[in-house]
Amino acid sequence: MKISIAAALGLLAVAVSTAEAVKVNPLPAPVTITWGKTGPIKVDNNFKIVGPKHDVLTKAYARTAALIKEERWIPQTWEQPAGEFPPFPTLSKRGDDDDEPILEANNNGGKHKGIKTFTVQVSDLKADLQMSVDESYTLDVTAAGQGIIKAKTPWGALHALNTLTQIIIDDGKHGLQIEEPVHIEDAPKYTHRGVMLDTARNYYPVKALMKQIDALSWAKLNVFHWHITDTQSWPLEIKKYPQMLKDAYSPREIYSQRDIAAIIKYGRERGVRVIPEIDMPGHSASGWLQVDKKAVTCADSWWDNDGWTHHSAVQPNPGQLDISYEGTYKLIKDIYTEAANLFKDNIFHVGSDELMTYCFNYSESAMDWFKQRPGATYPDFAQYYLDKALPIYMDKPERRLMMWEDIILSHDMPAKEVPKDIIMQSWNSGTANIKKLAQKGYDIVVSSADFFYLDCGNGGYVTNDPRYNVNEPPVLPEAIKDAFEANPSDYSATTLNYLGMGASWCAPYKTWQRIYSYDFTKGLTDEEAKHVIGGEVALWSEQSDASVVESKIWPRAAALAELLWSGNRNAEGYKRATELTARISDYRERMVARGHAAHPLVPKYCLQHPHHCDLFRNQTAWGK
Repeated sequence: MKISIAAALGLLAVAVSTAEAVKVNPLPAPVTITWGKTGPIKVDNNFKIVGPKHDVLTKAYARTAALIKEERWIPQTWEQPAGEFPPFPTLSKRGDDDDEPILEANNNGGKHKGIKTFTVQVSDLKADLQMSVDESYTLDVTAAGQGIIKAKTPWGALHALNTLTQIIIDDGKHGLQIEEPVHIEDAPKYTHRGVMLDTARNYYPVKALMKQIDALSWAKLNVFHWHITDTQSWPLEIKKYPQMLKDAYSPREIYSQRDIAAIIKYGRERGVRVIPEIDMPGHSASGWLQVDKKAVTCADSWWDNDGWTHHSAVQPNPGQLDISYEGTYKLIKDIYTEAANLFKDNIFHVGSDELMTYCFNYSESAMDWFKQRPGATYPDFAQYYLDKALPIYMDKPERRLMMWEDIILSHDMPAKEVPKDIIMQSWNSGTANIKKLAQKGYDIVVSSADFFYLDCGNGGYVTNDPRYNVNEPPVLPEAIKDAFEANPSDYSATTLNYLGMGASWCAPYKTWQRIYSYDFTKGLTDEEAKHVIGGEVALWSEQSDASVVESKIWPRAAALAELLWSGNRNAEGYKRATELTARISDYRERMVARGHAAHPLVPKYCLQHPHHCDLFRNQTAWGK
C-alpha cells in the first residue's frame, strides 16, 4: 500500500503550527521544512553517515558525524510568540497574571526507534563545483527511525549534512535526538552566495582563511571571493617573477602556490568555490613595480593633493597600471596566465574599479597616447585597455570574467563596449545601478555598499586627519535650522563628528537587520531580475586583520546567507526579520561554541526572553 511522505513521517499539514514545540531553527531557513508532532526520535550516540564513495563526500560524512557528536548542541534561544504585556497603568492598582506557557506533552511513550545510520543518496557524483551547479537536497527523518538525504550532486549533499548538524541536538540525558520527524525540501534562490575578503591591505594567515571557509560552508555560502592583491601589498607567489614578493609585508606574509592549492582544496571539500581577484588596471602598484616600473603610473604621487582637486587615488598609496604602455600587457599576460592556472574556478575577477584619470597625468606614455589621438576621451582609453586585455583574460572556453561595475558605470572612465558575458559586481547606488546593469543585459553580483559592506561605520583610518579636531558641535545656521523645522522629514542636520559619518565614507555600520532587509531586485522586471545571480558581503581590510575578522564578518554574513538562500519573506509575504532574530542569535552562539569569535548581537537577556527586546511589539512592523 502506498502512503504519502507526510503520512509516513507523521507530519502536520502546516509546519509553522509546531514552532512552539520544536526549538531547532536551522539557518538559513530551508525553503520547505515540515515538522511532525509525534515526539522526538533518538539518534544513537554512535550513529554513522553512509553514502557513495566520493573524494569530497566520504570525508564530509565523518566530519559531520564527529561535529554533531562533539557539539551536542543545546539550543540557546528559539522562536516563541511575542509576549503579552499589561496595559499602561492607571492611577488605580491592579495585578497581572503571569502564567507559565503550557507545553504540549509528548505522548509517544518513547517508542520511536533510534537512528543508527543516516543514508546519503547522490544522483550525479561527477558534477563539478562551478557556478550554477545543482545544490538542492531533501532530508527526511521518519518516526520509524529512518534518516535519508537525497541530492542530485555532492554539493547539495554537503548542504544537507550542514542542515543535519543543526537539527540533531542534545536530549538532556547524555544522548542525541531530533525533536520531531521532519521533511525538508531545499535549494538556493541564488547560485552565487559569498563573502569578499581583502587580504592585501592587511594579511590573513592561511589558517584564518580556512576558518572563514568553514564558516561559509556552515551557512551554505558557496563563494570565497579572494581580493588577493592591491596597491598596498602583493602577497601572491608568481614563480616567473619571484621579485614581486618583495612587496609583501614580510617574507612570512605571503601566499605560496602550495598555500593556494591547499585553500582551494579545503574550500572544495566544503562546497566553497574560491574566486580570485587580481585588481587591474587600477589599485595596482606593489608587486608590479618590482618587475617593470614603466608598467605603473603615479605610484610616487601624493595621493589626494591636500584638497582632493587632482587626487591620483581614492586612498593611499596610489598606483595604476599604465594601460598606454605596451610592456604592461606582456606583464599582465605573464601574471594572469600563471595565476589562472592556480585557481580552478571558471570565474576570475579582474577588478576594473576606481580608475583615477589624474593618475595618468604622471605618465608621458599616456599623454602621448592622447596626443596621437586628437579628440580621444578617457572612455576611449578604457576601451583601448579592454580590447587589449580581454584576449589575455579569455584563456579557455569555460572562462567567465567578473569585474566591478565601474568598467561600465564610472562617471569618468567607463569603457564603451563591454561584452555581455562579463559578470558585473555592483557596489554603488544600490538598486539604481543594479537596474542600469540589468537593463543592459549583464549578470550581476550584488555588493551594494549601503547594505553589504562590512567595514563601514568604523570611522576613518587615514592619519593626520584634523577633521576630528572639533570640540563643540558647530553652530547650525538659522536658515538651515528653519528649513528643517519647516519641512519635517527623516533627514536631520549632522556633521562629521556629531551624528554624522565619522569619516567613514559608507557609514553607518551595516547591522544584520540592514543586510537582511535588502530587496535588491526592487524595480526590476521579471526578465531583468533573472540577471541577478547572487550577492556578496565585502570586508575591505584597512581596519581588519585575523585578530578581528571573525567578529567583523560573523554573524552578519549569516543574514546574507538566508537572504540569498530562501529570501527574507515568510509565507504570508511579510519580511521575516523578526523570525530571523532567534535563528541568527542561536546561530551566533553555536559559532562561538565552535571556536569562532562571532560578534554578539544583543544582551543575553534578549536570547532568554524572545521578542522582549523588539523595538515594536507588532510582529509585522517590517511590512511586505
